[in-house]
Amino acid sequence: MFRSIDRTLNKIYKFSGYVAAFFLIFVAIFILTGISSRIFGFYIRGLAEYSGYCMAAASFFALAYTFVEGGHIRITLFLEKATGTKKYLLEIWCLFVASIFSGYLAFYFIKMLVISYRFQERSEGADEILIWIPQMTVALGSILFFICVFHQFILKVFKK
Repeated sequence: MFRSIDRTLNKIYKFSGYVAAFFLIFVAIFILTGISSRIFGFYIRGLAEYSGYCMAAASFFALAYTFVEGGHIRITLFLEKATGTKKYLLEIWCLFVASIFSGYLAFYFIKMLVISYRFQERSEGADEILIWIPQMTVALGSILFFICVFHQFILKVFKK
């Protein structure tokens, strides 16, 4: 059962990496469209804001995928010097603290999303989009990151 959950979660992390790449493509499209529209003398409202929203979405969806693939900067300065049980306990402690902080981050992004939805808050840009729409991608990405870090913590605890 744990192996099937592990495989499913790893597929979700990989999918979130693809979603992040999708949003990066949108960033490029919005920026290129904004540049070309200035060259041809017309203005499209909100392109800068949309590219910013897509960049935030790409960053947060990429967190879980990058963490599983080992792309994040980790505290290896101390872990390289430790061996055996000491290294194992340090890794457990680091993943536990990271789980707490990523859970805290996800909780408050969800809270921010709910507040923005309740008040029907709008962006201050030229387009005045409902701000909970781009905040939803950031909240989902932070939830995935929390699940990923906690998943790695559980795997490390039960590995020994």
